[in-house]
Amino acid sequence: MHWRVLVPLAAALAVVSADLFTSIADMQLLMDSEKYIPTVLDKYIKQEQQRLQELKDLVSEYTVRNEKQMINGIKDLTNPINAFLMIKRKIFDWRDIEHHMKANGAQGFLQRLTDANYGIRQPTEEDLTGAAIGLLRLQDTYRLDTKELSDGKIFGVQSNYTFNAFDCFEIARAAYNQEDYYHVIPWMEEALERLEKEDPPTANKNDVLEYLAFAMYKQGNLKRALKLTEELFKNDPTHPRAKGNVKWYEDLLEQEGVRRSEMRKNIPRLSNDRPASALENTERTMYEALCRNEVPVSNKALSALYCYYKRDRPFLILAPIKVEIVRYKPLAVLFRDVITDSEIETIQELATPKLARATVQDSETGKLVTATYRISKSAWLKHHDHPVVARVNHRLDLMTNLEMETAEELQIANYGIGGHYDPHFDHARKEETKAFEDLGTGNRIATVLFYMSQPQIGGGTVFTEVKSAIFPTKNDALFWYNLLRNGEGDARTRHAACPVLVGIKWVSNKWIHEVGQEFRRPCGLTMHEQERYVGDLGGPEPRYVPNFSAHPKKK
Repeated sequence: MHWRVLVPLAAALAVVSADLFTSIADMQLLMDSEKYIPTVLDKYIKQEQQRLQELKDLVSEYTVRNEKQMINGIKDLTNPINAFLMIKRKIFDWRDIEHHMKANGAQGFLQRLTDANYGIRQPTEEDLTGAAIGLLRLQDTYRLDTKELSDGKIFGVQSNYTFNAFDCFEIARAAYNQEDYYHVIPWMEEALERLEKEDPPTANKNDVLEYLAFAMYKQGNLKRALKLTEELFKNDPTHPRAKGNVKWYEDLLEQEGVRRSEMRKNIPRLSNDRPASALENTERTMYEALCRNEVPVSNKALSALYCYYKRDRPFLILAPIKVEIVRYKPLAVLFRDVITDSEIETIQELATPKLARATVQDSETGKLVTATYRISKSAWLKHHDHPVVARVNHRLDLMTNLEMETAEELQIANYGIGGHYDPHFDHARKEETKAFEDLGTGNRIATVLFYMSQPQIGGGTVFTEVKSAIFPTKNDALFWYNLLRNGEGDARTRHAACPVLVGIKWVSNKWIHEVGQEFRRPCGLTMHEQERYVGDLGGPEPRYVPNFSAHPKKK
């Protein structure tokens, strides 16, 4: 086998802090940091100008000294005192010259550019790869055309920038390094097409041909791989792999029963099937369809939904909470206008310095780890961090009628390029015996998700089992129970966060645990009893009467 694996985009990635792509908040900081660069460069130029002037002064000094030496000539060397002084002068003068020539302050200024005081952390190769993979995820989820994306268009709307051939090549190469040959083909083909129109070219055509040929082979297009490799060999007969790969592809075709005279004829249509996902294909298909809002909801189901004012607590009689039931079986509601813009701003300011790559819980160890299926950055805020956090926690009690003492801290998340969270459960399943063991507060009984921004396109919360989708509306909060009334996990709550296509997504969530809820959400009288509204303890539904009380209706 003559094929040699191509050099990866980044042979050794720095994984400690190279994750700018996981958070738009960090990208914004990076953009803001640009304003410091002219100031730093200006200081560097002035320092260099001073250093160069000192070197010019040395030139003048040595010119005068050389003229004097030419006059005195050999006489100075015959005097031992003069000879000693000359040697000494040469040593120290040379040190002075070395000092001035090596005193380039570039390293110090470069350090300032990355110093935390300037708020700058330069992107790494991993950030570039992560951004490219995120773009490919968006392309799949929202069915975006490669050419339109390269032209800077999203659903026909033109952005400020377009891709050149090298941009397309880098995206394809990122996919190649992930062994994602399905995406390599269209992006390398786009790079080739753009190269034909560029003068000067931004990418190396032979590199594009080599990557594309191998991707064609991996996707079952042997004749096309042979044709591209022959073009590569024609362009560069000295290429270290081209000639050997031509023979290799010929041998593979021969093994398939193709005669040599037919190897370059009747090239079949391109085959480029999307690879099987880590998720079941049916769930992946449903997830992406929900993200695109393509799954209809029956009019009958919609007609059963309603809005009401929640007034089942003394305080809420004067200041009721607006509730919209968005789904039954299982119940999900939107609390409308339950967090203000100023509260959102405060929470974002508190969270931004603490943002770190979001983690998930390892089902075997119970430890928190990063995962490719959750791409975002998150931070945790305690109730004593700020009065706003304490106020929101108290409000959650009024909203949900659940005990907050055993709930987890408020988690804030910001999604980056292609940021998403694949279908998952918030609660621990039976086999996950170590989940939440350290907390000692039982399973996650319910979830509240505050929407702190409203993306233009995408970013929905979708439930793949019950085929429902809720799209972010700023200042609102989505609520659902993760456990049934009997304490068992509700498999219907499997949900996912869709990637944001256009816009910014900030959310904060509260995971509420079952310890302390014995009287607030008691077991039902039957195994299959379910809530009809938030805080349902058997009283009349608020659609019929104001829910001033949760007491059962008298017969």
